[in-house]
Amino acid sequence: MILRFAAAAPLAAAVALLATAPASARDDRGFACALDAMRADAPAESAVAGAHALSMHGDVKYGPDFAHFDYADPNAPKGGAIALAAIGGYDSFNGFVLKGNPATGLGLLYDTLLTSSADEPFTEYGLLAETIDMPADRSWVEFTLRPEARWNDGKPVTAADVVWTFETLTSAGHPFFRQYYADVREARETGPRKVRFVFDENTANRELPLIAGQMTVLPKHYWEGRDFSETTLEPPLGSGPYRIADFDAGRAITYERAPDYWGRDLPVNRGQNNFDRIRYDYYRDNTIALEAFKAGEIDFRVENNSKDWATQYDFPARADGRVIVEQVAHEIGTGMQGFWFNTRKTKFADPNVRLALAYAFDFEWTNDNLFYGQYTRTRSFYSNTELASSGLPEGLEREIMNCFSHGLPVEAFTLTYAPPSTAERSIRENLRTARTALLAADWEVRDGALVHAGTGEAMEIEFLLVAPAFERVIGPYVRNLERLGVAARIRTVDTAQYQKRVEDFDFDIIVASVGQSLSPGNEQRNQWSSAAADIPGTQNYAGIKDPTIDALIDLVIQAPSREALVAATRALDRALLWGRYLVPNWHIRSFRLAWWNKFGKPARPPRYGLGFPGLWWVDAARAAELDAAR
Repeated sequence: MILRFAAAAPLAAAVALLATAPASARDDRGFACALDAMRADAPAESAVAGAHALSMHGDVKYGPDFAHFDYADPNAPKGGAIALAAIGGYDSFNGFVLKGNPATGLGLLYDTLLTSSADEPFTEYGLLAETIDMPADRSWVEFTLRPEARWNDGKPVTAADVVWTFETLTSAGHPFFRQYYADVREARETGPRKVRFVFDENTANRELPLIAGQMTVLPKHYWEGRDFSETTLEPPLGSGPYRIADFDAGRAITYERAPDYWGRDLPVNRGQNNFDRIRYDYYRDNTIALEAFKAGEIDFRVENNSKDWATQYDFPARADGRVIVEQVAHEIGTGMQGFWFNTRKTKFADPNVRLALAYAFDFEWTNDNLFYGQYTRTRSFYSNTELASSGLPEGLEREIMNCFSHGLPVEAFTLTYAPPSTAERSIRENLRTARTALLAADWEVRDGALVHAGTGEAMEIEFLLVAPAFERVIGPYVRNLERLGVAARIRTVDTAQYQKRVEDFDFDIIVASVGQSLSPGNEQRNQWSSAAADIPGTQNYAGIKDPTIDALIDLVIQAPSREALVAATRALDRALLWGRYLVPNWHIRSFRLAWWNKFGKPARPPRYGLGFPGLWWVDAARAAELDAAR
């Protein structure tokens, strides 16, 4: 039995006892019902032949003869060097396997078959691929490679490289790739410069052609004789705009722009990749990195700490204009950050327990006293997008949910989700509500300690952290938990140990963020599915195993229209929220940026991105003035 509460309601009105469905295979009955509802008004599909771009739903913005993306300045000058900060360390240049801690910026080395535009929800344009062919039923997609595409050693990028990459990533790569490409049956050469991805005939995944297009292509000839499954500090061969110029293992890495980069004049690249050199220096933590920025050792900074943003940017270089500080609004999904419960552990298996622990966190006090009022409480896994659920379900979203009335709680249909709050109730009232929820889960206080009535197990919780800055946030939460009889503690470990423990799900509670795109798809399996719950390295931190959620994920993946995708994602959002798998944190709908005044940037920034470093450039006149001032 599960005790559930409407977060801000009085205790008497908050209690409801409901049974849950056992974790098992996907709910196929509900899935079939909901899929029929989504297909009712879906538009007819059409084949694609020799296309320059591919969209998830609807038309593409840029025609076959476009010159450059609107948000890129085609006259951006090339040259200059920048220094950026990274945290922790690294021990590998192989970012495609689970083993090791890869260096920051490795994506600069490689090209993909297609590349996304930053002012459309999900449209991809040819990069390595010159054209795209696809039948109306989307059962396969075929890419014709550009004849000029080259690796940085001068050899051509071939269809054999693409096939080898797919087979290697799904056999020896990070477990994520096996999940992400699960519905791709094979990749095969079909002609000179042609490669076809054939999809599982039992799937109706509209995203698969674009997923295939996102694949980073690796050089088969380079990796022959090397062990792909191992870490390496040998600079790898790529086809991208940059290559590794220099590195100090674990401490720094410098990328230099490849002067003979084959794709530099393509429309998708025009006005981009402007810096000659990009250097990442590694720092132990963000506090030290901030001081390095203020000292002029780092050129650009995205500030993620509200206290630092409020208190640490009043220094002479800002006052005299040498440093620019700006808050820039964006339309990017903010995803979900939170305190994730590891439900693989018996003590967190009961949703009543998770709900009780959520009532002990006081966001309003935290925001006012620690965050300078800068944040908004997160109420959706797809926050800041049209995919976020709100209010009560209606229309197609309600039709989909009706198909799962046996697997969703009544509250998902009748209440607007809100996390526990002290906006209208005191923390004492919330802790009383928490105690009631704990009693419903057979946890009681004995001699000041919270123990399970049946087993006598004491409730002990460790918050695993990688950044000391979060200790001040969790400290007050720990004190509230102690008032419930919980023995709570904070443990901060180094980056390598943290990564290993999270990959192996060796934690009680972690602070983690799961980001979302404007067009969710296959990655949802990696984040929430039963299949991913026990695979090391996935983002299913909570260990979610729910047949309704599995079915809703597949509905998102198979949505036949944008309207259906939005409705299915909102339904999935509600299932995740009412599952109480985490204590939602907070978000901000803007970038907090600071940079030394040496840059130029496009007048029209991308709608769905920051645009740095790819779209910015060094302004020679400003850089000279800055050097003179220093």
